[in-house]
Amino acid sequence: MKHPPRSLAASLPIYRDSVRAEWVDYNGHLRDAFYLLIFSFAADALLDHIGLDDAARKARKRSLYTLEAHINYLHEIKEGTQVRVDVRFIAHDAKRLHLYLEMFAADAVEPAAASEQMLLHVDTNGPKSVAFDPDIQARIEAIAAAHAALAPAQFSGRVIGLPGNANQ
Repeated sequence: MKHPPRSLAASLPIYRDSVRAEWVDYNGHLRDAFYLLIFSFAADALLDHIGLDDAARKARKRSLYTLEAHINYLHEIKEGTQVRVDVRFIAHDAKRLHLYLEMFAADAVEPAAASEQMLLHVDTNGPKSVAFDPDIQARIEAIAAAHAALAPAQFSGRVIGLPGNANQ
C-alpha cells in the first residue's frame, strides 16, 4: 500500500513545552530521563484529548497505565528550547493503545526523539484491565482512522542489540 506524503496526513500535535534548566545535564543537553518526562506529559495530554481528563478519570475510575516505552534519542536538545510532541496511533484494541510519539525542537522538521509506547486501560478500583467505554472507544477509532493514512512510523518496532549478537 502506498502512503501519501507526510504533508497530506499528519500526526496529532498534542503537547508543547520548554526545556527547563533543571532538566539539563552536565553536557548542557536535555537529560535522558526528561525526554521520557516530556513524552509522559504528552501522553497525559492525549488522555485529555480522548475524554479521560482528570475529572473523567476520577468520575469513571478509569485511567491508562504505561506497560512499555522505548525512546530513540536522535538529536541533542538544549536548555530553553521549545519542544513539540506529536502523537499517532499505531494500533489499538478494546483495552490498549500502541502509540508513536515524536519530539521536535523548535520548528524542526526532523524529530529530536521518538518514543513508542503501549498503554493499558484500567479500572482503578482493581486495578484491572477493562475495555474502553464506548464514547472513549469512538474517539480512539476516529483518531486511528485519521492516522491510518500516515506513512509508517520511522522509529517504531526497533530492537536493542549489537550486530552479530547470538542472544537476539
